[in-house]
Amino acid sequence: MRLAAKGLTAILSVITIGAALSLTLPPAFAGDEGNSNSKNVTEDEIVRALAPAPKKPLTRGLSIGPQADPVPNVAETKLIQSVRGRATRSLSSTEREEIATAAKDKPNIDLEITFDYNSADISTKSLPSVQALGRALTSPDLKGSTFVVAGHTDAAGGDSYNQDLSERRADSIKRYLVEKYGIAATDLVTVGYGKSKLKDPSQPMAEVNRRVQVVNMENKTTASK
Repeated sequence: MRLAAKGLTAILSVITIGAALSLTLPPAFAGDEGNSNSKNVTEDEIVRALAPAPKKPLTRGLSIGPQADPVPNVAETKLIQSVRGRATRSLSSTEREEIATAAKDKPNIDLEITFDYNSADISTKSLPSVQALGRALTSPDLKGSTFVVAGHTDAAGGDSYNQDLSERRADSIKRYLVEKYGIAATDLVTVGYGKSKLKDPSQPMAEVNRRVQVVNMENKTTASK
């Protein structure tokens, strides 16, 4: 009986120690899943963000007639036409800045798309967001427009390294959309900005800076093919 009691006491001690250790382990020890806070967006969210602004209603007192489309910005149109179909790496720093300026006031969305470490391969956990993007860009509301796909990194690493990585990642998104959703390659203008345009400059290493921005550059009804 004494031996049985000692055995029971030993078992209880092991259980107690195990429980205590499990309570003291930091939550992050549970694995990399704790790092997957990026939100997978839906097709509807992307469509709403990228849809062109509705036309303003006619003011009372004005004659009723067909509303004319907004006059296109000639310089912007010329810029987009000049970079459509171009390789990401072929864009000059001046062209990249011109694209950023033209895209500033256009419908856009930032997607928290992550990639494998030091790679341009889309991570498994981000595939739902990329697939939602593919469905959105081929929806009747958006199909036929020209989109800028811009890659951004955080501030870790040198300028040239981050520039190259952002370009490769933008290319990776474009390749996936073209291959899986049949989107015309010329409708996707890819550009990399490296760490030059941090979303949160006050926290240069934050995850929010590692993103892919998609911008609707021109309405499908006025896009010049």
